[in-house]
Amino acid sequence: MLLGLVLAVAVVVTLGVTGRVTLAYERVAGRSAPVLEDVPGPETGPVCPIDERYVDEQPEGLRPDVLDAWRRLRAKAGEQGVRLCLQDGKRSVRQQEREFTEAVRRFGTRELAEKYVLPPERSMHVKGIAVDVQPLASAGWVERNGPALGWCRRYQNEPWHFEYDRNYAAAGCPALLPSATGS
Repeated sequence: MLLGLVLAVAVVVTLGVTGRVTLAYERVAGRSAPVLEDVPGPETGPVCPIDERYVDEQPEGLRPDVLDAWRRLRAKAGEQGVRLCLQDGKRSVRQQEREFTEAVRRFGTRELAEKYVLPPERSMHVKGIAVDVQPLASAGWVERNGPALGWCRRYQNEPWHFEYDRNYAAAGCPALLPSATGS
């Protein structure tokens, strides 16, 4: 019986990896969809093998199209001998609220904190479309090569922060904003 269970799990994992079965949610008519903003991402991950100051978390909770795009980006980087560590990806509303509250405490005001961490209702990490890539050399590779795959750096003060939009691949990246607040 244990052998049967192990084989069944192996088949499901194999089908998930090859894309023949979807392990993420799919919309079904008549059934409410999960609220992506409430899905937590990992709080941490294994140590980044190329720079142990960072983690390399699993991309859990990213929107399904963003997860596919992340996998394509990481594979393309790997083909060129570049390792991307996912320092931060999906966050839940609670995770983002903690980050924002800590930033307000550290910087002293909400306005200053918003230059580095947005409140949950404005965060692209909460929406599941943003990733923070480390180390900075890897983030530089994404800045140069990611736009062709739909990944663009968004803020001048965050060289590690990238957002995915499939339209970026054809239309190009929007102009960099000075910070998350645009100022």
